[in-house]
Amino acid sequence: MSFEQLKSKVTDGSIDTVLVCFVDMQGRLMGKRFHGVNFVETSFEETHCCNYLLATDLEMATPDGYASTSWQSGYGDYVMKPDLTTIRPVPWLEGSAMVLCDILDHHNYQPIAHSPRAILKKQISLFEALGFEAKMATELEFFLFEKSFDDIRKDGFRHLEPISGYNEDYHIMQTTKEECVMRPIRNHLFAAGLPIENTKGEAEAGQEELNIRYSPALDCADYHSFAKHAIKEISWQHGRAATFLPKWDKDRAGSSSHVHQSLWKDGKPAFFDKSAKYGMSKLMGHYMAGLIKYAPDYTYFLAPYINSYKRFAKGTFAPTKTVWSVDNRTAGFRLCGEGTKGVRVECRISGSDINPYLAQAVMLAAGLKGIKDKLVLSPATTGDIYEDTKAADIPQTLRAATETLRNSSFLREALSDAVVDHYIRAAEWEQEEFDRVVTDWEIARGFERA
Repeated sequence: MSFEQLKSKVTDGSIDTVLVCFVDMQGRLMGKRFHGVNFVETSFEETHCCNYLLATDLEMATPDGYASTSWQSGYGDYVMKPDLTTIRPVPWLEGSAMVLCDILDHHNYQPIAHSPRAILKKQISLFEALGFEAKMATELEFFLFEKSFDDIRKDGFRHLEPISGYNEDYHIMQTTKEECVMRPIRNHLFAAGLPIENTKGEAEAGQEELNIRYSPALDCADYHSFAKHAIKEISWQHGRAATFLPKWDKDRAGSSSHVHQSLWKDGKPAFFDKSAKYGMSKLMGHYMAGLIKYAPDYTYFLAPYINSYKRFAKGTFAPTKTVWSVDNRTAGFRLCGEGTKGVRVECRISGSDINPYLAQAVMLAAGLKGIKDKLVLSPATTGDIYEDTKAADIPQTLRAATETLRNSSFLREALSDAVVDHYIRAAEWEQEEFDRVVTDWEIARGFERA
């Protein structure tokens, strides 16, 4: 929806509310609801928010240790600058539209460097300077549950029952039963302007997948964040709960968010060379070599929480190794579209809990480093990669991923010391909070027997 179209709809009364939002560190939409008239008359220029919003955890706690904001500095303001190219209707909310914002410094109006959207835009601009357009697609996997968020929370997040009783991967009969939720999700998102392709059942009871068409990288991240928010709200409207927690049950499959990526130049796929093996251009080889070499460095941005690492397990379709393969779902990176113009690399490490801006940005940075250094791609790995003892492991815990991030000269060069240190503090806080907790597992295991 253009700004002029929004003004017309505000004038005729069909839109009275504009959600003015930005994406926080966790990938959530934060912001304000403006009366439509106020937004189109004045607030389309800017509004403001507290700067602690880019330094909180999932609980909205305000941890110490951040250089950018603190009690000592008084928690000042950021500018929320609406990107008027992102205006879209919110069809599942009556009379509502939404716009995404960039976050700027209150004094000099420069982008806040650790803002997720700014981090991705910086990497995109580096490719644009070389004449390339980065395109990506994310697969959104999540679980639907029988009960609502409120009922589940009041029950202490126990007795969780998925919306279905058995593995529904590609299963039409079972997913028909879920159309009361999934059909509105598809149709509302399509009406909001997202290029929705399909939904399907995934490889567990109650597990769903939404696929959105391959798009320029910034659009992809915007679509992902908007869709994830929509899925939760639409599920809530229908008395159900949707979770993007990667591993909610130790005995069930986890949820991922695979990221497909390629580069284009002059409207043509720069990863494709019909005369080369697999149809892979030299450029693609360098890009993939960078992805693989630096995967441990950026794993935190693909798996940002304690729970994220519970997903990495043998025999679950979640990878454990940082190697690539040709159409092999046991590898961390899979070559898709072999021998065609659609040739691309799929990262399978990233979980359903990613912030798409951060995940895409660090992979673009790694790919660019591979291109600039002309890194050589190792041969494809074959067979059951879970059993490949020579292949390098993905960091297996948040603590390990935090240390590789801390010591990454590559990411400090690509993102800056300040940005890396900001997200190291986020990782440290997550670990500190978990380390204080006595879990149900510990109590049940040792209450009597210890």
